[in-house]
Amino acid sequence: MPKVQKCAFCGDEFSQGTGIMFVRSDGVILWFCSSKCRKNAVKLKRDSRKLKWTKFYQKEEKTKIR
Repeated sequence: MPKVQKCAFCGDEFSQGTGIMFVRSDGVILWFCSSKCRKNAVKLKRDSRKLKWTKFYQKEEKTKIR
């Protein structure tokens, strides 16, 4: 059974063998499901809680409603 990874930016789950592994200079390993997520996190340095298409944004919206 393939191990399921979780995207460090959007929070989506994807199977092992797909996605992009990014290793920061301090040794932290980040897994991204697509180049869209990698570019937003690493290159553009965006906050995933402020983008509507991420699960982290949707998670915060649910807590605000309650």
